[in-house]
Amino acid sequence: MPDLSTSYMGIKLKSPIIASSSGLTNSLQDIIELEKNGVGAIILKSLFEEEIVTEMEHELHKMHSENYLYPETMEFYEGYDVEDTLTSYLRLIDECKKQVNIPIIASINCISSHNWPYFAKSLEEAGADGLELNISILPSDPEASSLENEKVLFDIIKAVKSEVSIPVAVKISSYFSNLAGIISQISRTGVDGIVMFNRFYSPDIDIDTFDVIPAPIYSSPDDYILPLRWISIMSERVGCDLIASTGVHDGKTLIKMILAGATAVQVASTLYKNGYAQVQLMLNELKNWMANKDFSNIEQIKGMLSQSRSVNPAGYLRIQFMKHFAQK
Repeated sequence: MPDLSTSYMGIKLKSPIIASSSGLTNSLQDIIELEKNGVGAIILKSLFEEEIVTEMEHELHKMHSENYLYPETMEFYEGYDVEDTLTSYLRLIDECKKQVNIPIIASINCISSHNWPYFAKSLEEAGADGLELNISILPSDPEASSLENEKVLFDIIKAVKSEVSIPVAVKISSYFSNLAGIISQISRTGVDGIVMFNRFYSPDIDIDTFDVIPAPIYSSPDDYILPLRWISIMSERVGCDLIASTGVHDGKTLIKMILAGATAVQVASTLYKNGYAQVQLMLNELKNWMANKDFSNIEQIKGMLSQSRSVNPAGYLRIQFMKHFAQK
């Protein structure tokens, strides 16, 4: 029977499927169900930087105490009369560590390195096995240079890494002018994993009501193509784990991502669409495929078809459809 275990950020996972940050990872009951269905780890629903800054500034003003910055975790949330977002988050970590046996990774959606990074220490004290920095930098300001946007990213990483000793992963977007260079630079900061790619909220337009409305929030099965290309290109060229995110909906795509060089994949949309049992279907498809191909463990197939090991490396680099359109 093939062994589906893998290691992410130095943390042993029983399977290469990780439940990504979403509304499905915001309650103990859902997390227990996800574990039963075979996920290897949980990324808790992200805290937003704005929530952390607002609530911590309020409590700092109320308590007038510098000791607030580095509290013992249990004292931190037992000392309040009113439940708030931060104390609820710390309590969820604590409860998960008591009732599930898979790694629990906290997540912060961040846009700057100001004020909040010291809160990461509280996540570590609460028992989080790791921390994912969901860094949301949309380069939409025409007056801001690429270097200015990139500096924000590296400032966040540096500030958080100075506070915690648990593994840290960075979830990035593909909105960089030199994506390969940025991924390489991130890997040299000492982070333990890079997740590719972030799925941002996007606007759409209703042509009947003339309203700006949300675009579809779920990924589609075809969205895996972008992370597949970049994981393959960067596999074995960085010193940290690479995780595939966005568009991983079935077992075939899971297999493709591992062959490209991913240590594991993150899933959310397929769970919303198909239920938690989709995890087991994906794992069974991986297991049966490995058995049919005589593979006994994940390491044997990881990166087999990465660009650096491919017999046709140019296939990952060509961006025009010459072959497909030449005879049209």
